[in-house]
Amino acid sequence: MPVNREKSLSVGELARRSGVAVSTIHFYEKKNLIEGWRTGGNQRRYARATLRRIAIIRVAQKAGVSLSIIKQHLDRFPATPITVDEWARISQDWHAMLDERITALTQLRDQLGSCIGCGCLSLKDCPLRNPDDVLGDEGAGPQLLTTPQ
Repeated sequence: MPVNREKSLSVGELARRSGVAVSTIHFYEKKNLIEGWRTGGNQRRYARATLRRIAIIRVAQKAGVSLSIIKQHLDRFPATPITVDEWARISQDWHAMLDERITALTQLRDQLGSCIGCGCLSLKDCPLRNPDDVLGDEGAGPQLLTTPQ
């Protein structure tokens, strides 16, 4: 489906409609997350479909998805408007990743004030939760926060 250049948006219009700064538009374009073109007068123009791509980028970033992962998924689809089915595939792919992050963050929140299994034996809780530094046998680092419970 070819881009309708007659109904294109300037960089300012795209920024205003998408709710991001012009510099963010340029950044997304530099990272190849969106694409535009130049007019004969050397002005940047973007297809209206870019609004949906920016919305997806913003939602994904808010959920903690990295730009590199966002790009991997957006690269699977042409610059034309992302369809409902395409969005369903992207969101399904991200579902498991987000579930893992939710679990990790919940675990971190719930255990942050107590022992994290680092083997330091310096907190009052350490002798109770990690007697004789038994978690040290499981490896380096915060064992209770890096392994599923």
